[in-house]
Amino acid sequence: MKITNHSVVELIYDLNVDGQLVDHTTKEKPLDFIQGVGSLLAKFEENIAGLEPGEKFAFTLTPEEGYGEIEQERIIDLPKAAFEVNGKVREDLLVAGKTVPMMTASGGVIPGLILEVKEETVKMDLNHPMAGKTLNFSGEILSVREATEKELEEGLHGEFVHSNCGCHGGHGEEGGCHGCGGGCHGDHEHGEGCCGEHEHGDGCCGGHGEGDCGCGCH
Repeated sequence: MKITNHSVVELIYDLNVDGQLVDHTTKEKPLDFIQGVGSLLAKFEENIAGLEPGEKFAFTLTPEEGYGEIEQERIIDLPKAAFEVNGKVREDLLVAGKTVPMMTASGGVIPGLILEVKEETVKMDLNHPMAGKTLNFSGEILSVREATEKELEEGLHGEFVHSNCGCHGGHGEEGGCHGCGGGCHGDHEHGEGCCGEHEHGDGCCGGHGEGDCGCGCH
């Protein structure tokens, strides 16, 4: 069976960026998703459309086809009060280079990179971690089948039912914030994962994070 809209696809992939392997899946823990429902980047799905189990793929996505260029307006200063939990600023979270989940004005959750911690404010980069990057994918299709009506309505893993936190029911993120941004394959050895707004959260093949950032730690 070939991959078409509303196919349930299982695949393995490697993602190389700037000559480095930044994420991958294995046959023991493949990526699975429903094609054509906005789970993954549109160009990713376009490149695997029509493939069958056993077929391999390799393609490159430009920043425009992936997560866009870095936007300077998404580098902002937030008051430390935005990082209060139960009335106390989470100083343990405020470390330059650390990524923490940030709630958007519309209730979604996206990862924010701490650039600098000042006395009263924190400089954050709210661009997607892969913004400005060229994404080099390679992998293999493992299985393809038709999605059931229940899966189309609720999501392959119930993610459409549990979408109230803004990212289709992803796992919790590090640092004590119980947001659901961050990596899509947190249990993989390469840390933050890169394939999709599916049951593991927001990653690098998945949809763009929501805008209007400015809320604090979830």
